[in-house]
Amino acid sequence: MNPIDHIGVAVHSIAESRHTFELVSGGTCTVPETLEAQGVRVAFVDAVELIEPLRPDTTLARFLEREGQGLHHIAYRTHDLDAELARLEAAGMKLIDRTPRTGANGHSIAFLHPSSTGGVLIELVERPTGP
Repeated sequence: MNPIDHIGVAVHSIAESRHTFELVSGGTCTVPETLEAQGVRVAFVDAVELIEPLRPDTTLARFLEREGQGLHHIAYRTHDLDAELARLEAAGMKLIDRTPRTGANGHSIAFLHPSSTGGVLIELVERPTGP
């Protein structure tokens, strides 16, 4: 079973959006982290990931232009991302990422294409195991 890891919300500005999610959840927003390779800055308020584009030429900026602020993706946690990608591809899922990439907090991530998931962008997250 792969539990939900977090929900990604596309926003124009983490600074302007964080208050709403802090107020509703009672949580505190983490310090924003820049993921230059993905062209985004992210911060978490509990299990909600606020995602802000770094530049207007990014995939997220185009998403915001097309869809506006709101739900961007649902992320599921897995303990073996490579095996999970192989399993899902064998089951007919279209992968955006055939190999994992580095996401927030150094986690390994990969995305499934919305065309094979009923229009929902799904992220798989493998958190590093540690002591």
